Formats: sequence, structure tokens, C-alpha cells
Amino acid sequence: MAIFDQAVSQGLMSLRTSTALLKVAAFFLAWAALWLPLAIPIATALKWHPPMPLAVKQKLPLIVALYLIAPLILWGASWVDQESFSDYGLNWQLPVLVSLGLGLGLAVLSLVIIFTGQWTLGWIEWRSEHSPRLGQVLLPVFLLGLGISVTEELVFRGFLLNTLQQDYSVWVAAAVSSVIFALLHLIWEQQNTLPQLPGLWLMGMVLVLARWVDGGSLGLATGLHTGWIWGLTCLDSTELVSYTGKGPTWITGLGANPLAGVAGIVCLLTTGILLQWLFA
Repeated sequence: MAIFDQAVSQGLMSLRTSTALLKVAAFFLAWAALWLPLAIPIATALKWHPPMPLAVKQKLPLIVALYLIAPLILWGASWVDQESFSDYGLNWQLPVLVSLGLGLGLAVLSLVIIFTGQWTLGWIEWRSEHSPRLGQVLLPVFLLGLGISVTEELVFRGFLLNTLQQDYSVWVAAAVSSVIFALLHLIWEQQNTLPQLPGLWLMGMVLVLARWVDGGSLGLATGLHTGWIWGLTCLDSTELVSYTGKGPTWITGLGANPLAGVAGIVCLLTTGILLQWLFA
């Protein structure tokens, strides 16, 4: 009888786990199904097909189409689960906005420290002649980064994390959601993204930690995410920084991508330690 009860219990647990995974799969399939009718004509007009790399400006219409659909899919998921965006950690009240500002400042500070360190070592040089370009991109890149960050935090650290925690421990849910977060970046480009996968996974884990130390709010995580996108995209699009070639690429990052090197990993780990020290 005890063996039978144990088998039934294990069967019910497997069913629960399958239900949670089915919810996650259904969410992303629905998102893809609504996006593809928009993405295919856009990709055709751009003459793009995976795994061909895309420049940021070329990628923008595809990203905008993808993320404009996300609120509809999230609303459907919240309706099915009888939850709200507040349950996912975002309600736009004052504490969330304060946390967002703190996260933004912490992200920018972490980038300043990492790039200043590399400049001190002679691994990068600042192209001051390109600084006038910065004023042209600061606001549009910030708004783009904020939109992407709000959407991705609601999806990965909101809906996905909540759903996985229904059947898994918080650590397993965090790890799995971060794996999915990292792997989905391969949609845009494979060759340059593959070396960044460990860094992207760690970034996902740090953003989960940010939600935990912020009492379940996505404000801090959204601020961090926005700050990293904002800072790195501004530096890249203005060509304000160039690598001298004196630093090892395994430290500075393969293909000039910080997340594909030790520098990016150190930046993320340092941010995680600061989150624990400042907010836990």
C-alpha cells in the first residue's frame, strides 16, 4: 500500500510538472505564432534569414514587432492563471520606480568600473572625437532599453519564474528561466551569441536575485537590465570605445562582447554581491 501511495504521489508530481512546462511551452508558442506573420514579411524586406547576422538598426523592426505583441500574450497568461501584472512584480507605483532608478544607477556604475579598469590597463581607448554622437542617441536608446527590459522582465522574471516556482524550488526555477532567457537570444544571431550564453545565463540569475532582494518587485531588475542595455548600446552605436588589442580576448570578450569574456562575468558577479550587500 505504501509503495502504491508513493507511485501515485510521484505520478501526480509528474503531472503537475508537465502542466507547468506545458504552460511555458504554450506561452512561447502563442508568442511566436502571433509574431511570425509580422516577422516574415519584415525579414523578407530586410533580405534576412537565420543564421545571417543583423545590425542593430536592421534588427529593430523585428524587435519592436516581437515586443509589441508581448503585453497581449502576458495578459492572456495572467487571465488564465487569474493573476495580474502586480503578481508578476510590476505595478508602476512609487516604490517600483525608486527601485528602477536604483537599478539603473547600479548598472551604469558597474559598466563605468569595468570599462575604466580596462582603460587603465590600456586595453581600450576612448574615442573622444565621437562624443558628440552620444547626445543624439542617449534618449532613444534609453527608451528602447526600457521597453525591452520591461517586457523581458515581465516575461522571464515575472510570468516564467512564477510559473516554474509552482512545481520547482526557487533555485531550479531561477536556473531554468535563465537558461531559456539565454537560449532565446540565439534567435537573432548564433555565431556571436554562443560565446555569450554563460554570461547571459548569469545575467538572468543576477536579475532573479534582484527581484528576490527587492521583495518580489521587478523594479530593481528592470533598472539593472535597462542600464546595461543603455550603456552598452550607446558605447557600441557611437563607437566611443575601441579595443587596443593589448588585452586578452578571453578577458575583454570575444568579438568585443563583454558578456563573452571574464570582464562581463566579473561585472555581473560584482553586481550580484552588491545586491546582497545593499538590499538583502
